[in-house]
Amino acid sequence: MAINAITVSTYQYYINGEWKESQSGQTIDIMSPYLYEVIGKVQALTKEEVDEIIGFAHTAQKEWAKTSLQERASYLYKWADELVSRQEEIADVIMREVGKSFKDAKNEVVRTADFIRYTIEEALHMHGESMRGDSFPGGSKQKVAIVDRVPLGVVLAISPFNYPVNLAAAKIAPALMAGNAVVFKPATQGSISGTKMIEALDEAGLPKGLVGLVTGKGSVIGDYLVEHKGINMISFTGGTNTGVALAKKAAMIPLVLELGGKDPGIVCEDANLNEAAKQIISGGFSYSGQRCTAIKRVLVHENVADELVALLKAEIEKLSVGSPEDGCTVVPLIDNKSADFVQILVADALGKGAEVVIGNKREHNLIHPTLLDNVTGDMRVAWEEPFGPVLPVIRVSSEEEAIKIANESEYGLQASIFTKDVNKAFSIANKIEAGSVQINGRTERGPDHFPFIGVKNSGIGVQGIRKSIESMTREKVTVLNLA
Repeated sequence: MAINAITVSTYQYYINGEWKESQSGQTIDIMSPYLYEVIGKVQALTKEEVDEIIGFAHTAQKEWAKTSLQERASYLYKWADELVSRQEEIADVIMREVGKSFKDAKNEVVRTADFIRYTIEEALHMHGESMRGDSFPGGSKQKVAIVDRVPLGVVLAISPFNYPVNLAAAKIAPALMAGNAVVFKPATQGSISGTKMIEALDEAGLPKGLVGLVTGKGSVIGDYLVEHKGINMISFTGGTNTGVALAKKAAMIPLVLELGGKDPGIVCEDANLNEAAKQIISGGFSYSGQRCTAIKRVLVHENVADELVALLKAEIEKLSVGSPEDGCTVVPLIDNKSADFVQILVADALGKGAEVVIGNKREHNLIHPTLLDNVTGDMRVAWEEPFGPVLPVIRVSSEEEAIKIANESEYGLQASIFTKDVNKAFSIANKIEAGSVQINGRTERGPDHFPFIGVKNSGIGVQGIRKSIESMTREKVTVLNLA
């Protein structure tokens, strides 16, 4: 697509239904990962401005909680429609800011609108329950419990850079339909995309104060936000180290954390290797592997390893590498620090005897898709999450060895199993310590109404539209004592 000349805009923050500049007088430069220049500036808020946003949110939430589901739905339907009408504009911003291809960025915006609409419908069909007292031994027929779900209050939604619109709305929409207010803190790299999403929400005419947009320096407002007494629940997607630190600071606040992964692709001796190779490369290298659910290591039976490696190499050779403006699959990583880390992992593996099948080439922060063979357990790349386009192949002698290596990871997000034997697939799946297991398919999020779960250091709590609504509410019981 044709790209217009870049105009560096300074974006405002959103408070009580208004767009303002921070009293700090400071802004943060947002660098494009592939244009290598500043594409915009966002406000660096003060603690006092954070206090104001949270204060307005509490006031607005009390009234919002009284509104009907149908009234809440009317605002969110308008939001979804506004996102669709702005899809080209928002996709262009996503592409420039996080380096995702325009097609994928546009798909993200449309998927987000679908997510919002499904969230509305799910909320409209979630009903409370009643319980009879005499269903318990010795209980009284005169007692009836009415069990309902009520909002938690003000939800802090912290989104990542890689899906700056979709994973933000995946927190905001359920929170609002559940009757909460939202303080939205996008990842710094992704904050312009998040701002554009909130512009669309503002056009829907949402009550003032109900949603606030916070941008700023982590050193100034990061801990302050997380530890703020006005926050009633935190939904965070990002790195494991940050998530663990956040959990310690949040103390008694309810949390949903979506963190890192080291998702294995387990290839059994009887697998359809051609199909497995396609799924593994798609899972491992789309958006340069900058996905928490990317396949990040291959555990393959030694009897078919040579054939699989040859097929993986052939699939990698088909990948387009370069600028997101050209629709490439493998694009520059989000920053040089990320590219440096990938190179460190590759260098460590090569120093310990791994072999480069293809790749290991770098231009600025563009890492060409890299396949490593004969990776062993003493190499960092066998265990650490690269969040980049490098795929280690670990040869195993049995399914039991593959299961053992998979479960030794600190992570437990997803896993893929490739086999023609459905009984074997379920047997392995039952032994894998992960939130989700894909059989004969790549690891990936969704469809968005499926439960999305991380265990061990991959997260706390459950997402997925219905589960997200539940996590942002609590049960309340009212007991009716009949005469």
